Parts: sequence; structure tokens; C-alpha cells
Amino acid sequence: MADKNEKGAKPGKGDKAAPPKGGKSAPASEAKGGKVAKTARGEAPAGTVGASPATPKDYVARLKKVYQDEIVPKLISEFGYKNAMEVPKLDKIVLNMGVGDAVNDTKKVTTAAGDLALIAGQRPVITRARKAISTFKVRENMPIGAKVTLRKTRMYEFLDRLVTVALPRVRDFRGLDPNSFDGRGNYALGVKEHIIFPEIDYDKAESMLGLDIVVCTTAKTDAEAQALLKAFNFPFRQ
Repeated sequence: MADKNEKGAKPGKGDKAAPPKGGKSAPASEAKGGKVAKTARGEAPAGTVGASPATPKDYVARLKKVYQDEIVPKLISEFGYKNAMEVPKLDKIVLNMGVGDAVNDTKKVTTAAGDLALIAGQRPVITRARKAISTFKVRENMPIGAKVTLRKTRMYEFLDRLVTVALPRVRDFRGLDPNSFDGRGNYALGVKEHIIFPEIDYDKAESMLGLDIVVCTTAKTDAEAQALLKAFNFPFRQ
């Protein structure tokens, strides 16, 4: 009978596999699956992807805290709500940027999307034409702009920067139009120059782009929505 240590013999159940050359045994992950999770170049180990969020779990936006502590009691006393859940609140903010020059150069849409990502802090979606319009040289499925929808923490952070930093930098600013509500508690405003946001470098901006901002609330009437936005220090004209 051949000896177990003889070349070519297979180890038994109780025997251990011989270590590779160099005297070091293979890692357990390599022995099981044959692959080792890479940790170089910022790659997370296996099982830890998404474990660390972008913001701390206990972080609360400044305007959200103001809404909970100050705005809710103020609106309850003003409109006589019986329950705190009836108080209108912000639902979402939609940013839309159209690029008219994209008809001649589609690369400008990519540049506009990059600027919108800096403003919103979130990656936007490229909008495309639904049908061809020969008068404007627009072809079907042609990229013509970008949009992004903000909710929760990013929504409050953007609103804070809009009211406290961006709007005061508008040239010849005389206040927001109080008649821009849609009858369902939503408010829309337009910005002619996107460089009013501090995230955009004026020297590196290729062109001035307009921006549509729609603030959606849960208010049932325009009066309630206007009172909510006034509490957030929206500068409405008298």
C-alpha cells in the first residue's frame, strides 16, 4: 500500500492540506471562495458597502428644526388646527434647467447638469425631447436640459441656501411674486442666472443658465402655503 506522504497521494479527512510555498497559509476567504475583497483605492471590504452614510444619523437640518420648534406652533395658533399632523409641510423641491443652446451643441447639457449637481448636491437627470419639432431644430429623444428632485435633508439644506445666500445676490431684487401659487399649495419661481449660488464659480461658468424652482407643499390652499413659506423667511413682495 502506498504511503500517504508519497507524491500524488491525497490527504485523508483528518489530515491538513500542505501550506503553499513560502510557509504561509492561504486566507480563509481565499480558501472558501477563491477571492479576496479589495480594500485599496477606496474600495470597501465585502459586506460594508453603504455602511457609512454621507451624513450622520443624528444630523438634523437647521430649517427642519426651526419648522418643528417654531413654525408648527405658529401655524396652529394662526389657522386653528386641531392636530399637529394637519399643519402643512414641505413635500419636495424640484429644480429644472433648460438648455436652449443644446440644439447646436449637446455637450452644453452635460455642463449644465454638472452645475445643477453642484447647486443641488444631488446627481440630476438628463431630460430629453418627447417629439421632434422642426421649427426649433429639435429631434426626438434629444437632450435639452436637466432636472433634480430634492427631499428630506437635502431639500431643507437647499432651501436654507436659497433664502439666506442665493436670493440676496440677485441683481435688483425686489422680492418674490406672491401670485405664483398654483392653487394647490405649490409655489414656482424662476432664476435668470444660476451663478447666484455660491457653489458656482463665476470665472469658470461657460454661460448664464436659467433655473426653475418649484416648492411643493402639503397645504390645501394658497393662503396656508404662503404662510408656511413666509415662516421660512421667503421674501414676498407686499
